[in-house]
Amino acid sequence: MKIDVQLNGRPEDAAVRARELVALGADGLFTFEGAHDVFVPLVAASTVTSADLMTNVAIALPRSPLHLAHTAYDLQTLSRGRFRLGLGSQIRPHIEKRYGAQWSKPAARMRETVLAIKAIFAAWEGQAPLKFQGEFSTHTLMPPTFNPGPNPYGPPEICLGALGPLMTRAAAEVADGLLVMPFNSVRHFRERTVPAIEEGLERGGRSRSDLSIYPQVIVGVGRTPDELAAAARGVRGLLGFYGSTPAYRPVLEVEGWADVQPELNALSKRGEFAAMTELIDDDMLGTLAVHGTPEQCAAQIVARFGDHADRVCCYFPGYPVSDAHVAEMISAVKAAR
Repeated sequence: MKIDVQLNGRPEDAAVRARELVALGADGLFTFEGAHDVFVPLVAASTVTSADLMTNVAIALPRSPLHLAHTAYDLQTLSRGRFRLGLGSQIRPHIEKRYGAQWSKPAARMRETVLAIKAIFAAWEGQAPLKFQGEFSTHTLMPPTFNPGPNPYGPPEICLGALGPLMTRAAAEVADGLLVMPFNSVRHFRERTVPAIEEGLERGGRSRSDLSIYPQVIVGVGRTPDELAAAARGVRGLLGFYGSTPAYRPVLEVEGWADVQPELNALSKRGEFAAMTELIDDDMLGTLAVHGTPEQCAAQIVARFGDHADRVCCYFPGYPVSDAHVAEMISAVKAAR
């Protein structure tokens, strides 16, 4: 099983940190759309490591499919064929109030974005004229001046982040890969995600081999009691943040914790973040994340995802994770597989 880890930090530090993470055993590096641009750190990393690279995720709704296609194509060239374009929709308040963009029909828009980018790639590869006319965007003009021509490594894979059934079906229908959201559980994945995947594949006339599945997991790793306690606090903080969002209620609902979501939401609106963390009990921590020594976390990752995927994206949120522990966990995952 391959392990991808998040490339954090400022863009000017990305190249050095990328080399460090690869030295720990990471097979791939991904970036998050946070305080810095999601693409720039991967540009820095592309020429200094041989790791796979991915946006996880680039928010698609405020961006033009053509902008995304150009950036992805160039990163595919810079990385010599090691780039995956991971796309996500975000939630309405962020799209409208942070990005200043339009929100409507997110699953339909994401489905169309993937199809539009693929149509642009096909035109650049010389496979077909650019004649994409969708509900939300139209792409029918590509003079030679703006056409980069065939990519020497082929078009990059396009992955779609999804949690709910509509977005999961869209990903399975048209994308090359599904990024399973990190706020998840084994039961939710089996009972809700897998059926939606099957429906999407059938709708797109595709087989299971046409879709790569990339589970993502929130990891709290440590060895000493103090390290494990700090890791648990960090993980609980992220779980509380996710759980406060109505879109993530289905995961809690499947596990019998639906009543916790409104409480988390109310606390978040009052800025009572410490109280949110306290609502995430040990059962939630162990169900929605992995927590323990490097060997224990590795065993949990393999047990949960070994039957569904051959690579996993790992987050280490809100606590000072030791590079040595990350390396030991990656080594233990690979030994178990």
